[in-house]
Amino acid sequence: MANKLSKRLQEIVDALPLKEGMRVLEIGCGSGAAAREVCKRVPGGRILGIDRSSKAIGQAIESSKAEIASGILSFRAESIENFELQDGEEQFDIAFAVRVGALDGRHPEIERQAIEKIRKALKRNGKLYIDGGNPLKLLDITDR
Repeated sequence: MANKLSKRLQEIVDALPLKEGMRVLEIGCGSGAAAREVCKRVPGGRILGIDRSSKAIGQAIESSKAEIASGILSFRAESIENFELQDGEEQFDIAFAVRVGALDGRHPEIERQAIEKIRKALKRNGKLYIDGGNPLKLLDITDR
């Protein structure tokens, strides 16, 4: 059974502007707890969780069998600075990241590359939310 969300993750998911049918990319999904909660809030949508840790992705898959079987959720072991949409994969409406070094200043050497990959993965008016606000902030990636 999946673990309950921490208060912090609950506040983050609550702050996302989620709507029915949305395509959502979670960057740095860890064990998939937030992604599973997002599934409940975007009926008819699609969520992809990525994380550079194959161990974390294994845990996410193990804890998300029902959501994966329903076709709403999938996971990939991939870093954001190397992320590419797969053939036939649609762009995302929003992306969000919590404690991702490539986006929070801890690894500025890969930030530009990560932002470019996210820009390509999002629809024209897609939005990127990161932690560090109250509880999230919208990161402007349009003119970087």
